[in-house]
Amino acid sequence: MFDADDSVLAWFRTVALSFPEAQEKVSHGRPAFFTTKVFAYFGAAEKHVTGEIEQHPHAVLLLLDPLDAEVMLEREDTFVPMYLGPTGWIGLDLADVAEDELRDLLADSYRSTAPARLARLIDDVAADEAES
Repeated sequence: MFDADDSVLAWFRTVALSFPEAQEKVSHGRPAFFTTKVFAYFGAAEKHVTGEIEQHPHAVLLLLDPLDAEVMLEREDTFVPMYLGPTGWIGLDLADVAEDELRDLLADSYRSTAPARLARLIDDVAADEAES
């Protein structure tokens, strides 16, 4: 379901694995990035009301705060993914996403799923960067 040598995956992997104790595994045929729980999936599928299934091989699935997710879903490059969408996950096509935006969105998803001690680590780094 994915190409291990994909350059977009390599870029995404570098960003996702930069979070404290982040690891990668293959789950349901797709790369998943996690600490104790998954905070991002690379690649997804979307089922349209017509029944058509659209593949998004260069997308990230994120678990954001419900209000943030609602705002994100107003963008044209987002979608509600099959299977995980009903539990609050959203999909974002990566074609036009800058690394800073990706890092911020991954940080939000990471905070939603990581243990509190790890979430505090990225908050501490963000606070240090804001001061400098």
